[in-house]
Amino acid sequence: MLTTADFSDPNRLIVSGALHYFRVLPQQWSHRLRMLRAMGANAVETYVPWNLHERRRGVFDFTGLADLEGFLRAAADEGLAAIVRPGPYICAEWENGGLPVWLPGRAPRTVDPGYLAAMDAWFDVLVPKIAAHQVTRGGNVFAVQVENEYGSYGSDLGYLRHVADGLKARGIDVPLFTSDGPEDAMLTGGTVPGVPATVNFGSRPAEAFAKLKERRPDDRAWCMEFWNGWFDHWTEPHHTRDPKDAAGVLAEMLDAGASVNIYMAHGGTNFGTWAGANHDGTYQPTVTSYDYDAPIDERGAATEKYRLFREVIGRHLPLDAEPPAPAPVLPAGAVELAESLPLRAALTGEPRVSPVPLTFEELGIDHGVVVYRHDLRGPRETQTLTVDGLHDRALVHLDGVELAVLERDGNTSLDLTSPSESATLELIVESMGRVNYGPFVGEHKGVTGVRHRLQQLHGWETRVLELDDISGLPWGSDIPGEAGPGFHRGHFDAAEPADGFLALPGWVKGYVWVNGFLLGRYWNAGPQKTLYTPWPLVKRGRNEVVVLEMHPTDVADKRVRFESGPDLG
Repeated sequence: MLTTADFSDPNRLIVSGALHYFRVLPQQWSHRLRMLRAMGANAVETYVPWNLHERRRGVFDFTGLADLEGFLRAAADEGLAAIVRPGPYICAEWENGGLPVWLPGRAPRTVDPGYLAAMDAWFDVLVPKIAAHQVTRGGNVFAVQVENEYGSYGSDLGYLRHVADGLKARGIDVPLFTSDGPEDAMLTGGTVPGVPATVNFGSRPAEAFAKLKERRPDDRAWCMEFWNGWFDHWTEPHHTRDPKDAAGVLAEMLDAGASVNIYMAHGGTNFGTWAGANHDGTYQPTVTSYDYDAPIDERGAATEKYRLFREVIGRHLPLDAEPPAPAPVLPAGAVELAESLPLRAALTGEPRVSPVPLTFEELGIDHGVVVYRHDLRGPRETQTLTVDGLHDRALVHLDGVELAVLERDGNTSLDLTSPSESATLELIVESMGRVNYGPFVGEHKGVTGVRHRLQQLHGWETRVLELDDISGLPWGSDIPGEAGPGFHRGHFDAAEPADGFLALPGWVKGYVWVNGFLLGRYWNAGPQKTLYTPWPLVKRGRNEVVVLEMHPTDVADKRVRFESGPDLG
């Protein structure tokens, strides 16, 4: 096992692989870690997403996907040392960069008192759990990161010092470090005196390490994120990287004696609604898959990149394990979704009444579908209806008839006329991932206002559909069909638990659950065409598939398919 001295020792080669416990089902951790070890790595790296563990303020969860300590024990069992990156901000293409939506204060990631109070309370719970697994206490954690790529965001060095001091005060005695891009501004704004710095990049390692040497002459060459692949956004092309090119850069670093963390070694999946987003002039939500074109693919199988990386690493470190076989795959075939249920039938509880539309945060939720309803008095001549602060997508209905689909950073208005004295105006608003990088981190979801030309429309009833638990859906109720989004359910039989690749040909946009577990979002805008279904979700015998389709009238064939392999575009 690596020691505290190894992190900064230029004569000790460390090859780590990024593998996030929260993107892999716990039953699969050992397999993925064994794959990493068999590739030649001697360490594993993981972030810690604050919002997964403290989704509601003061309510902490360290079970299931959130069992950080279980993951660290599994890594130790496979002979892997561990690098932990607890943030509190992590980026990681994860919802809101890992920051909870309820955060107080005006300035996150600074010495703002409200933010620091929340962060300190979180560290009081989290950091002792990490400290208990340090190599200095017989565990496998040998290094811990201070914040994350802070130089790309801010310049509050007092905040960085507060984070570093807070880690030490709560028991971290293994080396601390920072990681930033190899640029002057980033290394100036993101480093802490006395704390080693590392750099993140995907190519030209000699240039990156030269810049690190220039700014931090006493720090060894460490690439904390070697971007050997990349992630995908909806509506954009799927990213891949030539395996030989990536292996050549890895070889250049190892031959020069640099230590490397491969980001990602195994990407996994953005289950549920945890996928983040970017905003580079326009909103770019991240897809459900986090395959990342990594050497270990989304289902845990070896790729050509894996073979080449193993060959490169094997020239420097012992290859003392063989890659384990992946899980079996469900046979290809169709699943008919014969039962249907209108979304409105799933809305329970009394509506919230307010003068203006409430945001998701004001409603006490982070994601889901919110139905905003307004009694539109008329008659009204044709005027422009504008939805302000739309995050991220709205179906506009008038008396049950769909008029338009509005999208953030796209069309957020329509011409609206109403000859009636009273009509029901309805906005069915769906959220996508929160931005995880840059100045838009911490954004709201939902709607902030609705105008008919100049007139603000006041008086709204709001009802919420949360997506985490659909066990209470009233299937079999005598509910007539109606326009708008709806649930669809079917069943399939499995001879044994096995991986699946669920495709929705002809469907438009929505969410998929298998046996009550939310796999994530689908969208025919692509690039992703299949959703990975991990074998622990599949039972021997009868299994349930539920789809929430936002545009069911556009779907002619209410069947889904299991394919023999993935299609990520």
